[in-house]
Amino acid sequence: MGKVRFLAVWWVMLSIMAGCTGMTETRVDAFKPLITSETAAHEPAGEAPATAKYLILFIADGMSVENEIAGSRYLTGYDFGLVFHDDAKFPYRAFVSTWDITTYNRYAYSRSKPAFNQRAYTPTVGYDPALGGAKPFPLDSTGMDSYFLTKQAYSTTSRTAVPATDSASAATAMATGYKTETGSISWLAGDPHAAGTRGSTGALRTVAERMRAEKGAAIGVVTTVSFAHATPAAFVSHNKSRSNYYTGYKGYTGTGIADEIINTTKPEVVIGAGHPVFSNPTWDTTKGAISKGLYTALKNSGEYVFVERQAGVNGAKSLEAAAATAARQNKKLFGLFGGKITRPDGAFYATDLFEPPVCANTPGNPSCSSGSNNENPLLKDLTTAAIKVLSTNSKGFFLMVEQGDMDWSNHANDYKWMIGSAWDLNEAVKAAFDYVNRPGDEMDWTNTLLIVTADHGTGYVRVFDDVRKTGKGVLPVQQQSGAAWRYPNGEVTYGTASHTNELVSLYAAGCGHHLFRQYEGAWYPGTLIIDNTHIFHVMSQAAGLKLTGAP
Repeated sequence: MGKVRFLAVWWVMLSIMAGCTGMTETRVDAFKPLITSETAAHEPAGEAPATAKYLILFIADGMSVENEIAGSRYLTGYDFGLVFHDDAKFPYRAFVSTWDITTYNRYAYSRSKPAFNQRAYTPTVGYDPALGGAKPFPLDSTGMDSYFLTKQAYSTTSRTAVPATDSASAATAMATGYKTETGSISWLAGDPHAAGTRGSTGALRTVAERMRAEKGAAIGVVTTVSFAHATPAAFVSHNKSRSNYYTGYKGYTGTGIADEIINTTKPEVVIGAGHPVFSNPTWDTTKGAISKGLYTALKNSGEYVFVERQAGVNGAKSLEAAAATAARQNKKLFGLFGGKITRPDGAFYATDLFEPPVCANTPGNPSCSSGSNNENPLLKDLTTAAIKVLSTNSKGFFLMVEQGDMDWSNHANDYKWMIGSAWDLNEAVKAAFDYVNRPGDEMDWTNTLLIVTADHGTGYVRVFDDVRKTGKGVLPVQQQSGAAWRYPNGEVTYGTASHTNELVSLYAAGCGHHLFRQYEGAWYPGTLIIDNTHIFHVMSQAAGLKLTGAP
């Protein structure tokens, strides 16, 4: 996708740009170091006036371009027919490198290159377009399978693994502008306790925290997986390990992720899975996402309107009612849902997720619905509930929306589940887009930036354009093979059950979307690739954040 595309749709956005005047576009140096505590006050240069009051970031966990195509074929019959594929609605598109420090070091070690250093690194060690492609497959078919799928170590003592970021470090990059190590939640690499001027913490301030501190904005995180999982956690908490779910979990004595979210950060909206009825009914401190004390405090909270999954109760309706109450009473909203997901052999696969939407094989007429007897809301319900509550703050808001079980479906190589996740995401993005367009409130495209992206690929899924190509409403033949799935007719293949270092897509609409252009090819000259850390910079620029003080 070249600059011609932007000229072709520029007329669509003329009125939108009128509300974003004064924003600068400065081409960054090709190999400029990442933000450090010394450069934080100066990166990126030329912050814009505070015109984007509302930042909405969608993250489809584990979504590759092939996942987009698969979902679009089922829902529309076309390869790029999802709502965020519409140039008239989302005029900006780019491809994003997602590597973290651990990924970088795996590639570096195997190539006898120096390990990552915040002040001296080579982006093409983390992702090399010459080996992986300047665009993701199938838009560029030159990428080598061996580059993505060969397991590698990062030291003489480390285990080998497919080189790829995890959700914690990927979300940290988007939330803070920092690369960090696999497993870290908005935490500086190296666990820098008592290091230099940072005092005793490696915590990195997130874009959500900066929006609140500088603008007085509200904060929201919603997800179809546990509210304490890596992606939402990275925007509203800080921890060396994504596995420190709550204080007391497996003997952890520090401040747990759930504890920090509920007792310290206190976002105006938190909605996700992790309900103890499904994940930890006996309050076993080696399981679950929330402690008994935190759960009890939430149920009795005077600060939050608390809503949870209940047998026989429509989750969308109960969430809608709770959001209306929270907005009317000027309170915060906490929604706790969840379910259990089984493998093909009947064993439990996960207990910290919403039960996924189910799509049927109905050729020509795609059909998808909730997979939990409607006791869990859909992602679109989470999105509209969050915006309803957050928009009561006249100073704006930051909202992160995660479609989280896309990743789980790809780990399981479960195509049907993946299609349900794609439908869930598409409906949620539609809901957010329509909310911005609705009359009668302050939100519009002159003050709202809406971004849709992924944190990494998962599964190395491949769909085909030959006689095996599936059409609208069509699902491939999918059969049980022990604890896994197989596809006897070959309509789809999977290369791994792990994350991948493939480029992912980014789509943007509204105030400041053009700011992404300054980063195109900055790390990868001659391409349109941006890095996931640049997402933080664009959101910060669009919102007019100063980025001064300790990171």
